[in-house]
Amino acid sequence: MGIKRALVSVSDKTGIVEFCRELSALGVEIISTGGTKSLLAKEGVPVIGISDVTGFPEILDGRVKTLHPAVHSGLLAIRDSEEHQRQMQELGLDYIDLVVVNLYPFQETIAKPDVAYEDAIENIDIGGPTMLRSAAKNHAFVSVVVDAADYGTVIEEIRSAGDTTLETRKRLAAKVFRHTGAYDTLISEYLSNVTGDPLPERFSVTYEKIQDLRYGENPHQKAAFYKKPLAPAGTLTTAEQLHGKELSYNNINDANAALQIVKEFDEPAVVAVKHMNPCGVGIGNNVLEAYQKAYDADPVSIFGGIVAANRTIDAPTAELLKEIFLEIILAPDFTPEALEILTKKKNIRLLKMGEFASAKERKSTLAVTTIEGGMIVQESDVHSLDPADLKVVTDREPTEAELKQLLFGWKVVKHVKSNAIVLAADNMTIGVGAGQMNRVGAARIAIEQAGEKSKGAVLASDAFFPMGDTVELAAKAGITAIIQPGGSIKDEESIKAANEHGIAMVFTGVRHFKH
Repeated sequence: MGIKRALVSVSDKTGIVEFCRELSALGVEIISTGGTKSLLAKEGVPVIGISDVTGFPEILDGRVKTLHPAVHSGLLAIRDSEEHQRQMQELGLDYIDLVVVNLYPFQETIAKPDVAYEDAIENIDIGGPTMLRSAAKNHAFVSVVVDAADYGTVIEEIRSAGDTTLETRKRLAAKVFRHTGAYDTLISEYLSNVTGDPLPERFSVTYEKIQDLRYGENPHQKAAFYKKPLAPAGTLTTAEQLHGKELSYNNINDANAALQIVKEFDEPAVVAVKHMNPCGVGIGNNVLEAYQKAYDADPVSIFGGIVAANRTIDAPTAELLKEIFLEIILAPDFTPEALEILTKKKNIRLLKMGEFASAKERKSTLAVTTIEGGMIVQESDVHSLDPADLKVVTDREPTEAELKQLLFGWKVVKHVKSNAIVLAADNMTIGVGAGQMNRVGAARIAIEQAGEKSKGAVLASDAFFPMGDTVELAAKAGITAIIQPGGSIKDEESIKAANEHGIAMVFTGVRHFKH
C-alpha cells in the first residue's frame, strides 16, 4: 500500500514546512487547509486545498472544512475489505494514508489571565480531533501524527520502506488518544469551573510528564513526575533547578510538604522537613534569623532533610546551610554569592521557586488521592484562621505574646500528620508529635522533644481533645496556652483541667486532619 496521500492541518506549525517538503520529495501528495495550506504554498511546497478534495468550500469562518465524507471515508475505509473498496470506487473517493494534525490552542487560550468565555469556546477544535480519532482508529492502514517530535521517525520509515510499520502506527495511535483525551479533559474542567461544578458525576484528570524518576518510594517501584497543564507559578512543577542531581520520588514529596508549610507565612520563614513532616519551623526578621530558629528547633532531625524558605537565600544564610548535609534547598531565589557558596556542594539540589502568593491569596485546588480501584478527591486545605474567630473558653485569656505563638503553632500543626501536636515558643517549633494513634501519645512525643523548653511554651492540636489527659500532660510540662478546634463531647473536661492549672485555651472551630 504505502503512503501516497497526506492530509496536513496544524495550529502549531513548528517544523511543518520541512516535514512536508520531505514528504513531497518522497512522492506524497499533500492536502491542506486554511493557514497551513497558505504557508506551504508560500514556501513552495506543492499542496492541494481541502475544497478541491471535498468539492465544498470551507465555511462558517473555517468551522466546517474537513467534516466531509470525502475526508473521513478516506481515513476510515478498511483497505482489504472488498465492500469498502467497491463503495470507494463507486463514489469516486480516494484514500488518505497519513494525517498530520495538531489542535486549536485551547490550553494556551484559557491560560490567559482575562480570557473571554467566547474566546475559549471558539478555540475548541472539532474537525481536528475528529480526523485524529478516525485515523487512529484505522491505524491498521493509516498513519497519524499529532506530535512534531514524531516527524523524523515517520520520514525515515517512509524513506526506507514507503510506509510506516504497524508497530509505529499503533504507538502513534495511542499517542493520539492520549492527546485528544487530555484535550477533552481540559475543556470539561474549564466548563465545570465556569458552571461551578468542580466535583461532577464523572471526574477526569490529565497531566504532562516532566521526567521519569530513577525509582519510586522504594527501588523496586517505577515512578515518573507529572504536572498539570496549567500548573501555577511557585509550585514544584514550575520550579527551576539551579544545581544538584536529579530529584527523587521522596525528594519531590518532601519538598512539596516543605513548600506548603512555608507558604503559610508572610513574614520571613524557614521550614525543615523530614518524611513529609516538619522537624523545625522558624520565623524572624530576616531569612537568616528564621533559618537559625528552624535549625535550633531540631538540629538532629534536620540532617539529610529538605529546607524551604519564603525569602531569597543570601550569603550569610548560605554559609550556615552549607555546614550540614541537606537534600534540597528551595526558595524564591538565591543571590549570586549564595549560589557560589552552595554549588560547591556537588549533590545538593537548589530549586528556584519564584515569588509565592501571600498566604491570604492562596486558592484551593483539588487534591486527588488514589486508592485501590478508584480515587478520592477533595479541596486542598488552604483555610486561613482569622484571629477574630477564636473563642476563649477558659477563665484566663492568652496574653498577646501567647496569642502570637498560638497562631504560629496553628499554621504549623495544620501540616503535621495526624494525630498531631506542635509546641511553639519564641517564633519557632520546639516539639513536634506526628502521626500517632492517640492524641496524648503525640503530645508526649512533642513534650519529650522540647524538654525544659516546654515551660512557658504553647501547644497546638490539629483536632479536639477527646478527654482531659492531654491538658494534664501539658500542665505538668509547664505549657501555658493551648489552641485546638474544640467540639468534643468532653470539651468541659479539658476546659476544667485548663482552668485548674491556669492554662489559657482557645477554640478555633476548625479541624486540620492530615492523613
